[in-house]
Amino acid sequence: MQVAVLRVFRKVHRLMGAVLFIFFFVVAITGVLLGWKKNTNGWLLPVTSKGTSTNLAVWKPISTLHAIADSVLLQRVDNQLSTKLDRIDIRKDKGIVKFVYVKHYWEVQLDGATGNVLQVNLRKSDFIEDIHDASFLDTYFNTQGEPIKLAYTLIMGTALFLFCTTGFWLWYGPKLLRNKKRG
Repeated sequence: MQVAVLRVFRKVHRLMGAVLFIFFFVVAITGVLLGWKKNTNGWLLPVTSKGTSTNLAVWKPISTLHAIADSVLLQRVDNQLSTKLDRIDIRKDKGIVKFVYVKHYWEVQLDGATGNVLQVNLRKSDFIEDIHDASFLDTYFNTQGEPIKLAYTLIMGTALFLFCTTGFWLWYGPKLLRNKKRG
């Protein structure tokens, strides 16, 4: 019985490994890059600048800062880019506001108090994250509700669980068989 289970687990393990190898390779490489993104001196994730004041009372209104960021994005990067925001990241302790845009991964960092441009950078880490979880496909195909990302993470999570289970049994099962033969 245990020998038959081991054979089935070995087949499942080998088949999953062959079918999903490239996906696990991509997840591993992108996972390492994402783990290190803050330690790449701005190469993957732009370093957060420092503004002139952490006092929110002297900051310009968000609507004004947003208008400045959109204008800077269009003037400095490409006047054809969408100005649709993904998020506004307020870093009170640093005195800055980051405007992060949807689809094209650009970020504009402004001084919250003066509205001066501190940085305009491409957020490579956001693209790597979208590869890591396959959400770039939802963006490419313009799907609603991220069905590709959800299916991909379900498949990869289930496969990883099965790899762990079958891998453990392939390691532990022979030990049980040897102990039964001895005893």
